[in-house]
Formats: sequence, structure tokens, C-alpha cells
Amino acid sequence: MLFKKTDKPVLSPREDVEWASGAVFNPGTWYEDGKIHLLFRAIPAGYKKTKLKERAPGEPEFGFDDSYVSYIGYAVSTDGINFEWAPEPFIKPGSAVFNKHGAEDPRICKIGDEFLITYTALQRPAFDPVDGVRIGLASTQDFKNIDHHSIVGPPNKRDKDAVIFPRSINGKIGMIHRITPNMQLIWFDSLDELYAPSPEKWSDHLASLDEHVLMKPAFEWESLKIGAGPTPVETEHGWLIIYHGVSQNHEYRMGLALLDLEDPTKIIARAPEYVLSPELDFEKTGDVPNVVFPEGAVIIDDILHVYYGAADLVIGHAYAPLNDVLNYLLQYKN
Repeated sequence: MLFKKTDKPVLSPREDVEWASGAVFNPGTWYEDGKIHLLFRAIPAGYKKTKLKERAPGEPEFGFDDSYVSYIGYAVSTDGINFEWAPEPFIKPGSAVFNKHGAEDPRICKIGDEFLITYTALQRPAFDPVDGVRIGLASTQDFKNIDHHSIVGPPNKRDKDAVIFPRSINGKIGMIHRITPNMQLIWFDSLDELYAPSPEKWSDHLASLDEHVLMKPAFEWESLKIGAGPTPVETEHGWLIIYHGVSQNHEYRMGLALLDLEDPTKIIARAPEYVLSPELDFEKTGDVPNVVFPEGAVIIDDILHVYYGAADLVIGHAYAPLNDVLNYLLQYKN
């Protein structure tokens, strides 16, 4: 196996933390100054599973009732396994108009002095048949004080799984996002434009969406849909893209690709097989069974650490030497 796994979750729900007492999963990460900063999705206990009368494309037929509302919490670690939690949520539902009904699935990157946090902002209750799923953006310098920006994805299109490249490329800011079933790439001329894109920015992008597709489902294990995972990792061979793929029976697995450093529209290599799948009990059994959903990745002493949501209930950890990962990918070089 390319990746080894920690055999127990590294974060789980806590009865003593009301806003995180039901589920803790889908973490974004950033490593700096010997610390792993981790933002995670959390849900209070008490929600109930329900069969959906209507559902969005690519989504399962079961969901949860309207008490299923997500917060984003913060934790920090020096060893990558033991995390100290902040007692209060980092982002609460309703802390901005556009996340009135929940804030989900954060990713972190840093440009200059700012940590940029993309997340799924719910303008309507989770699993509501009327679409309200958007890309929200927040920023911070210290994971204590937070600036809420706005919707940075299209204002009238279901969109999520957004990650920002952690540096400018040819003077522009690149963001990968996902309008089902593909991953798309959009460029912003500056951080100011990212913070407040004009309506024309997205109307032009959507009018030619096929031209902006970065990756499509290509293999049976990801045939339903794919989506970006952690922030792209810059390596000497290209941008390492860790992503999730979903099969027709809704099993979530992890895949790998490598993009050109100066032109990420060029795919250098893409592995045909998944490299992480639900195998452990806590990955196979939970609120949504058979889910490995990678969202955080850091490199420490040449080891790639991946943090992932497991069965929409807890957070798992997998790791591999970065060189092994790159050598594995490069055997599929185009």
C-alpha cells in the first residue's frame, strides 16, 4: 500500500462540546512553524436520518432532517495526531448572510499574511430540494479573528469543493471548484477580485463552462463525480492534486494527479487507481457509510500527511513518503 493509516480517528465527536457532539469530519489543514492548523466540520447531536423526496444530481437518496446544521471548528497540533481544540466554533451558522444554514468542508491556503478559507456555505437547510449550496470565503491571520467576505462562486449555481492555489501563477489567483460531475478552474486577476468577483465574472465563466473543465471522471471508481480535496501541494514535479472520486454506489475514495506548475490546465500525470478507500470500521460505518473524503494535506520532514473525513462522522489520518507518492504518479506521466 502506498499510504499507511492511523488505525483510530484523530478527531471524533465530543459530548462535552455541544456544537461538535454529533459528528466531526472533513478537515482542511495548513502546516507552519511546527504546527498543524486544522479546521473541521462539526454537527451537534440530535439529527435524524430521513429519505429525501427530492435530491440534487449525484447525491444519495437519504439525508438528514433540518436539525443537521454544520459549524466549523479549529484545532492545532504539534505531532499531527493529538489536537488541542478551540472551545468555540471558528465559523458559526449565520455568522454571514450566505451561511445562514451551515458552514461545511473548509480548505485552507495562505497567500501573503492571509489564511484564505474556502468552504461550502448553505443559504438554505442542508438537503433542501431548493438549491442553496455556494462557495463561501473567509480569511484570518491568527485563527482567532476572522473576516467574512462573500460568495466567491457563481451566485446562482450549485457549487462546492473549492480550493485556491497557495501562490499566484503568472500573476493570477487560481481556484478549482466543482459543478457536478467535473472539476473546473477559474482565474482571478487579484485577491480583491477573488474577495468580490463581479456577476459578469461568473456569467462569462458559466457560459463557456466546458472550456474551463480541469478534470472529468475517467475511471469506474469515480464515475459518478469527482471533486478537489486539499489545497494543491507544490512539488518540484508539479502541483500535487489529491481529490475524491465517487462510484455509482456512492463509495468515496481518494485519487491523485499532477499538474504543471505554471500552467495547471496541463495534466502531467493521473493515477488510474484510487490510493485510499474505506477499509477500517470507522471508514465503512457512520452517518454516510463507505466514505474517505480527503481535505487536508501537509508535508513534514518529507512525509505527506493526509487528513480525511471518514463516513461523515470522524477524521482519519494517512501518510506516505512524498517521494514515493510522486514516483508512483510519474509512472503515469503523459
